[in-house]
Amino acid sequence: MSTLKDLLTADMRNALKARDELTTSTLRMALAAIGNAEVAGKAKRELSDDEVLSVLTKEAKKRREAATAFADAGRVEQAEKERAEGEVLDRYLPKQLSDEELAELVRGALAGGGFEGKAQLGPAMKASQAAVAGRAEGGRVAAEVRRQLGV
Repeated sequence: MSTLKDLLTADMRNALKARDELTTSTLRMALAAIGNAEVAGKAKRELSDDEVLSVLTKEAKKRREAATAFADAGRVEQAEKERAEGEVLDRYLPKQLSDEELAELVRGALAGGGFEGKAQLGPAMKASQAAVAGRAEGGRVAAEVRRQLGV
């Protein structure tokens, strides 16, 4: 079992004992998503910490998108619940890069690969994503790569 998954399980149990309903339900949901990812495919397998982090990132993104959708629909209470769940998940995610840090990492990845122009957008994105390593959302990375390539 991965150490991050162990941490999530232990924190969920502690939240359950402390009767912290928000944290308990959020971590249960996250562990269920991890369990689903483990059984996806041909055979059940244990996820690495990086794979668990990827699942948590997707779940946090779902919470942000749902909060925005609920807020736009005027369902403030539900939007607040989604934001609170997102904050619980953010505790387990790496600190997000600032715009300046993201621009610097993308600049380095583009210079290192010699990427220029629209034709090399795909390989440039792949190199930039690897440099960022999950510390910024894909949309932010894509926007910065396009900006720097002039696309």
